[in-house]
Amino acid sequence: MLKWKDEYAIGVEEIDEQHRRLFEIGNEIYDLLENYLLPDKYDKIVEIVLELKDYTKYHFESEEKYMISIKYPGYLRQKVAHDDFIKEVESIDFSAVDEDQDGYVRKLLNFIFEWILDHILKSDMGIKNFIQKNS
Repeated sequence: MLKWKDEYAIGVEEIDEQHRRLFEIGNEIYDLLENYLLPDKYDKIVEIVLELKDYTKYHFESEEKYMISIKYPGYLRQKVAHDDFIKEVESIDFSAVDEDQDGYVRKLLNFIFEWILDHILKSDMGIKNFIQKNS
C-alpha cells in the first residue's frame, strides 16, 4: 500500500490532487492483489489498467501544460518520461494477464508504485524547486 505524504506535494493544487488520485489507483491495484475472495480478477485488472491509462494521459497533459506555462526548463525530459510511461501501459498484453493474474497484478503494482514515487520524488520535485526559485 502506498500512502500520500504532504512532502510529495509540489505546491500546485491541481497537480497535487492528480498525484493523490494516481496513488488511489495504485492502491486499487494493491487491494485487488489482497482480495482472495475474487478468484478471477481479469475484468477488474483490465478496468484498472484502462483507468490508469486514461487518468495518466489526462494528468500528463495537465502537468505538461503547466510546465509550458511557467517555462519549466525540464519540460522535454518530463514529456519523454510521460510518453514512455504511456507506451508501457499501452503495451500490456491482456492475454498474458489471464494466465497468471496475481503475478501480473504484483508486477503491475511494482511498476506503478516505483514509477509514481520515482517520478514525483525526483522529476516533479524539479518543478517545485523551479517554482520556489522563481517566485
